[in-house]
Formats: sequence, C-alpha cells, structure tokens
Amino acid sequence: MMLIVWLISIVKKDAGIVDPFWGIGFALVAWVVFAQAESSSRMYLLCAMVTIWAIRLSGYLFVRNLGHQEDSRYAAMREKHGKKFWWVSLLTVFLLQGTLLWFISFPVIVAGVSSADCPLTWLDLVGFVVWLIGWLFEAIADWQLAVFKSNPENKGQVLDKGLWRFSRHPNYFGNFLIWWGIFIVSISAFGWTTIASPLLMSFLLLKVSGVAMLEKTIGDRRPGYREYCMRTNAFFPGPVKSPKK
Repeated sequence: MMLIVWLISIVKKDAGIVDPFWGIGFALVAWVVFAQAESSSRMYLLCAMVTIWAIRLSGYLFVRNLGHQEDSRYAAMREKHGKKFWWVSLLTVFLLQGTLLWFISFPVIVAGVSSADCPLTWLDLVGFVVWLIGWLFEAIADWQLAVFKSNPENKGQVLDKGLWRFSRHPNYFGNFLIWWGIFIVSISAFGWTTIASPLLMSFLLLKVSGVAMLEKTIGDRRPGYREYCMRTNAFFPGPVKSPKK
C-alpha cells in the first residue's frame, strides 16, 4: 500500500498524501490477519476498534488536506533534497511509516494468531473502555479544532476551550489511549509480549512526530501560545494552572 501511495505522490508532487493512508494501513493489517486467522470474538472486536478509528482519522485528514498545498514538513524536505526527493521520500517517509505501522500493529497480529483458544475476559472490557475514551477524546478534539480554524477571526489565535482547555494536545492523548486500549484487549491472547508497540506509539506522539514537533514552531506562529503553555498541561489532561506571580 505504501509503495502504491508513494507512486501516486510522485505523480501528484505531494508527499503529504501519506497522512490519510496512515490509519487505513492499520485497518488493512487487521483485516489481512483476520482473513488468515481462526475466527474469534476478540479478533472481531480488535478489527472493529482499529477500523472505526482508521476510518474516522483518515477521513478527517483527507477532508482537512483537500485543496491545500503540500504539508510544510514535506515541502521543506522537497526543497532540501531537490531532484533526489523522490527516493528520499520513499525511504524516509513511505517505507519508514509502513515499517512503523507494521510494528505498532503487533498486538493485533499476535492476538489474531492466538485468540482462537483465548475467550474474552474482563481485560477485554477494560481495553475497550480505554479505547473508547481515547476515540472520543481524539474525535472531539479534532472536531473542536476544525470548528475553531473554520472561523477566520481565530487566525493566529490559540484554542483554549473544550478539551483544549485541559491539554495542549488532547487529540494526541486520545490516540495514546486508543493504542494502549488495543494492547490491553490483546493481553489475554499473548499480546503482553508486544508491549514495545504501544510504547513506540507513545514515544512517537510525545517526542517525535507529535507534541515535540508541533511545539517547536507553534509559539512563533501564535503569540498567545507561551501563556497558554504556562496554564495548560502539554499532554495528559489536568486542571488549569494559575499564572505564577
């Protein structure tokens, strides 16, 4: 899938099309595993969880990017590498994301292989509840941000209402819960052996492509962001802090 999307990106001269396919890739992995594994209630549950998340996220990113120029991250890479960008993007964008996607999917893969002999337990319910809270956090936060950005009067302003009042990145926190929920569902089917997968997703969200990347430049683009940082947690939601005197 990533190779096909890469070829399309060359024709369109837009590497940003990889983003909407990130979620779809997880759903593809889940259903390929489902097709090859013995049927089980847990695998139905996992496939439903991954697919519902993937459709919402990919649909949101597709609509958000529709009609816009190439994402600034990829545009900067294109300018830096020039004519070499076509193969640089293959290695550092498409194949890298494909590899990360495969590794993060391990809980689903292992559960698919092992679930036939492992009936549902209370852990599956816990994992589903964690996933559901995360899904709602991500979906509501994305909706609140989309509504905020749709108002021209908010250009250059900081969204500090709704979920964004309690976390500077509630959508990423939701994604964090989603993948820990999927991992918890997989535990009873030997998914505990794949704990490195949600840990990697957490690391990416906090230190690489999520919070850390956005916060490098957002303070320069939004003058009120530094004050917002002083009163609002970066990732995990918490009460609004009083300004220090």
